[in-house]
Amino acid sequence: MSKKDYYAILGINRDANDDVIKKAYRKLAMKYHPDRNPGNKEAEEKFKEIKQAYEILSDAKKRDAYDRFGHAGVDPSAGGGGGFSGGFEGFGDAFSDIFGDLFGGGARGRSNIYRGADLRYNLEISLEEAAHGTEKIIRIPTVEECETCTGTGAKPGTNAITCPGCNGSGQMRIQQGFFSLQQPCPRCHGSGRIIPEPCRDCGGAGRVKRQKTLEVKIPAGIGEGMHLRHANHGEPGVNGGPPGDLYVEIHIRRHSMFEREHDDLHCEMPISFTTAALGGEIEIPTLDGMARLKIPAETQSGKVFRLRGKGIRNVRTQSHGDLLCHVLVETPINLTERQRELLKEFDEISCSNVDHHNPKAKSWMDKVKAFFGT
Repeated sequence: MSKKDYYAILGINRDANDDVIKKAYRKLAMKYHPDRNPGNKEAEEKFKEIKQAYEILSDAKKRDAYDRFGHAGVDPSAGGGGGFSGGFEGFGDAFSDIFGDLFGGGARGRSNIYRGADLRYNLEISLEEAAHGTEKIIRIPTVEECETCTGTGAKPGTNAITCPGCNGSGQMRIQQGFFSLQQPCPRCHGSGRIIPEPCRDCGGAGRVKRQKTLEVKIPAGIGEGMHLRHANHGEPGVNGGPPGDLYVEIHIRRHSMFEREHDDLHCEMPISFTTAALGGEIEIPTLDGMARLKIPAETQSGKVFRLRGKGIRNVRTQSHGDLLCHVLVETPINLTERQRELLKEFDEISCSNVDHHNPKAKSWMDKVKAFFGT
């Protein structure tokens, strides 16, 4: 076999770290493995080169010797030691460390300690609570140590035993051709022990489900869909692993009067056409109480009045949004005869000088006539 540069064989730079080396090896080894290329001598030779390069570059001492002295530093015949043996001896151990996870196993010596899962809690609050902030008490599921077996999972008076299938390691090594794979023991499911007589209260799990209460502080100005993180209040970890986190997701109930847009509030403000025509002063509600708003004469329907600082306080900047009041001129209903008479008289006077009293209507009619060419 020609002595090619090991870095060039794996297609990596000389300053590549261990993760880069491992990824490059895994990709090439899967491509040129003899099991995937039966009868292909070229692929077999390529695979041997890849394996040799990985064995040298994945070992810190061998890599250092190679970097300093080249192939002479790792050639057994040159006294450097650790060269390629020419066969597949030891290939299973090197290959299983990389591919163990792909086939359900794990790296050698890996403990079965896992972080608990994160939990999400959907909390619905009112717009007023979102604006001013509040505190809520919620109940969340949790898992606690079983009091009956004190967390051992075994029936009181009995003990768990070492799994005879894996001798307590929790892992089983399986040889499949050139592969030597590790996977969790099917008898103990990776725990390394078996409970002959499980606890009747927890079924051998050593833990039982409970409900616990938690106080959630809602900051003023919080918005729809925002999350509040409560560290270590998720599901408990496995075999001493850390617990997960709890994420409280905020949902704001629809308000009967206000609609929220970021930090601004919007509301419709119906007024009589008399107030719209003559002007006046009206009271409008805000989240902080009632406020008075002056309506100028000849106000048109759809006009928006902005009340500065009467919106929502931003949860981050603490600046306040505005309240935008949309004027809706209300047409009166259930008219009396006297009202009808007055309105007819009013309409006759208005129509006598449309340009002066109803300029928008006059302009619109001119556009209609222009459209139809009349």
